[in-house]
Amino acid sequence: MTADSLIFAYVALLLAAIAAIAGLAERRRRSFEPEPSEDTIFRCRKCAYVYTDDEDVEVSRCPQCGATNEAVEF
Repeated sequence: MTADSLIFAYVALLLAAIAAIAGLAERRRRSFEPEPSEDTIFRCRKCAYVYTDDEDVEVSRCPQCGATNEAVEF
């Protein structure tokens, strides 16, 4: 084997190992990340309290002051 092919094999193995470690780390991170909530986010116009309610609700009553609010749109 020539020196060029040895260097190429070393660099290729190193890059493959880094890619494998990155892939495993990403897979592990995703397994421990919380699932996104399907709830709708509301912010009270009267007391500014932020709360969630079921996804099928369009207007919700604030648990702090009782005012009705519409969903927050991002």
